[in-house]
Amino acid sequence: MISTTTSSMKMKILCLTLCSLFLFCSAFTSDDYADALEKSILFFEGQRSGKLPSNQRASWRGDSALSDGSSVNVDLVGGYYDAGDNVKFGLPMAFTTTILAWSVIEFGSSMHSQLEHAKSAIKWSTDYLLKAATATPDALYVQVADPNQDHQCWERPEGMDTPRNVYKVSAQNPGSEVAAETAAALAAASIVFKNSDPSYSSKLLHTAIKVFEFADKHRGAYSDTLNSVVCPFYCSYSGYNDELLWGASWIHTASGDSSYLDYIQSNGHTLGADEDDYSFSWDDKRAGTKVLLSKSFLEKKSEGFQIYKEHSDNYICSLIPGTPSFQAQYTPGGLLYKGSSSNLQYVTSSAFLLLTYANYLSSSGEAATCGSSKVTVEEIIKQAKKQVDYILGDNPAKMSYMVGFGDKFPQHIHHRGSSVPSVHEHPDHISCNDGFQYLKSGSPNPNVHVGAIVGGPDSGDSFSDDRNNYQQSEPATYINAPFVGALAFFLRNPTIQ
Repeated sequence: MISTTTSSMKMKILCLTLCSLFLFCSAFTSDDYADALEKSILFFEGQRSGKLPSNQRASWRGDSALSDGSSVNVDLVGGYYDAGDNVKFGLPMAFTTTILAWSVIEFGSSMHSQLEHAKSAIKWSTDYLLKAATATPDALYVQVADPNQDHQCWERPEGMDTPRNVYKVSAQNPGSEVAAETAAALAAASIVFKNSDPSYSSKLLHTAIKVFEFADKHRGAYSDTLNSVVCPFYCSYSGYNDELLWGASWIHTASGDSSYLDYIQSNGHTLGADEDDYSFSWDDKRAGTKVLLSKSFLEKKSEGFQIYKEHSDNYICSLIPGTPSFQAQYTPGGLLYKGSSSNLQYVTSSAFLLLTYANYLSSSGEAATCGSSKVTVEEIIKQAKKQVDYILGDNPAKMSYMVGFGDKFPQHIHHRGSSVPSVHEHPDHISCNDGFQYLKSGSPNPNVHVGAIVGGPDSGDSFSDDRNNYQQSEPATYINAPFVGALAFFLRNPTIQ
């Protein structure tokens, strides 16, 4: 049970009193957002692969996958497991890293004591991505483990004995989307470490440039190259053009190199600059790219970048009820709803983009244009806050969808390491098939994966706290990453209505 301070309790009682009198009040205090922010970052420690550091806080975890890459004589130890399995997928890991870095870039000043933990979460991934990008010339290692084999077992990562196959893309077998996303991650992270560790930052940016050149020169989809080991798990349904524009945008942002500005202006129209898209995820980067590039127009009035402001407006307007171009679907309880599987990934990414764009608009005194009407910064923030607060417990079920936050949260998440007894408590080996007893168990997970945000409720606000219902109960790194930035924003601005 999560402890609550006396002052926090008094604040909540006061807030409830005001709500009953005036019918409006912030559902959560700055202390609540601080608590949620800490936990959202702590989650990444529970997803770590490799040799754990001495300051590891998720103490139920242990070292794992210490021989990754050895089968091809490279070092691929480290990185993150994407979700509730034991596979290291390069595309979602890189996207997670890009968004964590963007969260720190935009909202790091509001993270206070959690900033160093956020940077550690980024570095855990970038250390791995650097290895993957530099181990073999003209190649990028993009995955460790065959998910088809991994998913036939229910084992904690510390004791898994499934094959740790290694997969790469190369000039002959390209993977532009995963390579360009890796470049974006390294470039964005270089900004995060520019002041605190200039040498590391320089290495990240240099590698990002090399990986992007590789992605652009050898164009092709990794879904075609690797087929059944990435599909249907992380197929690149949107293609690779969006990642090329996204990667170039991040390298330009990090380096200021005008050649990348030229690349964006010359190639933008063929890489998706003219296309509106209304979701932002590990697969489709178009909306995020528009928001990122809109900053150049809003703050510098850069020639040729007004189109990105216009398309960012279109994205924002699609999410705001009452605007002429509104088209999003919301549950009766007010949650953005995109699909039945892992819906909260779209909620957290949308909230993050809303807040980031609101920041850009605010700095230039602008608003979003929705046909003949305007949407103010305050309205944009209000819409994001509804989504954030819903996840934290201001919803019809009165439950938090973040494990360990609040009094009521998911107890049976679809996660091998969390559901199988910790290696520290049960050191004997638990085999592939023996582990399924824990998948099928009705008992709460023995290891509370604090900070994990699950897939979330359905279109009617109903949630099944069932380990077998992975669509609703499985957490993932790319659900949490954008939520880190959103929480940091509301830690600074807790009472915005």
